[in-house]
Amino acid sequence: MVDRKGKVILKLRNFRPHGGVKDSALLEITMKVGLQALLSDAHIDAQQSHSQRQLSLSITAIVDELTDHNLPLNLCLVLDHSGSMDGRPLRTVKEAAMQLVDKLRDGDRLSVIAFDHKAKVIVSNQDASDKDRIKKQISRLEAAGGTCIDDGMKLGLQELTASTGNRAAQVFILTDGENEHGNNNRCLDIARLAASYGVTLSTLGFGTNWNQDVLESIADAANGSLAYIENPDQAVAEFDRLLSRAQSVGLTNAQLLLQLTPNSRLADLKPLAQVAPETIELEVVKEGDFYGVRLGDLMTDAPRVILANLYIDQLTAGNQTIATVQVRYDDPASEQTQLMSETIPVTVEVQSQYQPDPNAAVQLSILALAKYRQTQMAEAKLKSGDRQGAATMLQTAAKTAIQLGDDNAATILQKNATQLQSGNELTEGDRKRTRMVSKTMIQPPD
Repeated sequence: MVDRKGKVILKLRNFRPHGGVKDSALLEITMKVGLQALLSDAHIDAQQSHSQRQLSLSITAIVDELTDHNLPLNLCLVLDHSGSMDGRPLRTVKEAAMQLVDKLRDGDRLSVIAFDHKAKVIVSNQDASDKDRIKKQISRLEAAGGTCIDDGMKLGLQELTASTGNRAAQVFILTDGENEHGNNNRCLDIARLAASYGVTLSTLGFGTNWNQDVLESIADAANGSLAYIENPDQAVAEFDRLLSRAQSVGLTNAQLLLQLTPNSRLADLKPLAQVAPETIELEVVKEGDFYGVRLGDLMTDAPRVILANLYIDQLTAGNQTIATVQVRYDDPASEQTQLMSETIPVTVEVQSQYQPDPNAAVQLSILALAKYRQTQMAEAKLKSGDRQGAATMLQTAAKTAIQLGDDNAATILQKNATQLQSGNELTEGDRKRTRMVSKTMIQPPD
């Protein structure tokens, strides 16, 4: 529902992704958080009045060797079947969705929502074992109407929350167009609500006419991933990528808790960002003495890497603690919520005779974030009409990509810079490829 002020109101049937809380003293935790903290330079000059350092935090789910770590899914597909999807686009999407159904595992649940200018349930939330019947229902989908993404999101979230249990709650949203019959702010409100309930939303943009700002904002707000299906032939691969990521989830609803000592502080502007598996600017919330950041799902095969920008006041020589880090999370396999990882201290060696000790891994994270922000600046300049300024920033981002070893991104960014310098406009495809390579390292096509 939507109230008179346009605020989203959803009844989620007292949903929790994995039931309730059990006495942790009676259950053995089957998975744990892997948490590693690295500084860009762990040495500090005792003579300096203040120093700046980047803190890289790598967070993953660690598998217990005696436990099956494959967490079942509660998955909802929200598919655009508006008139613009007619023909090959919708045929391809249906085929990709049906192939995804074949790859679901025992214990997984699935629901499917179709939307045009309104939304309807195609497959109600159910055990995914009867694959033939589910695929038959998907195959009947036909193209018609306009586009209202938020109606699809609302109904999808409600259908997904019809079932609780020890599962990773995921929503995949695919669209090929602008949200002409909907409200983009409402989409973002729904995404934030989903995240607060431990539900991850990922978005797939099909073709070149979808709004990249809207779909990226939805995925970023709900700790998901943005996919770009430029050509119909890529649909199966992108669905597979998102499914693979969902099937590697081990822990859910994770939040990073960073506590700084009195001699340390976060940068005022954009202090924390995620740089892997994709780059996202993170919202920081103060929780008492802690700075909290929502992480969402933790995967077993790919860490979330967070980069914090710190300023440190002058310190006396010796080993000094500048921060502590901890992760709060849920373990669906053991039906436990609000668990806490071990606390990791972040220490520096303050030297009277300073010897730099740069960390190569953290430097790569810094470059990944720089590539993203430089590309964002290029897009802003292009929107304001400063074509040459945009070209210069794209060239800078291309050089950063080369330093990062991301040759595919460097090629795309430099090509677009050259195109702007030649007086040509960027196509919608060019703009979307630029956004995608700014957020992550992607492999070139075979």
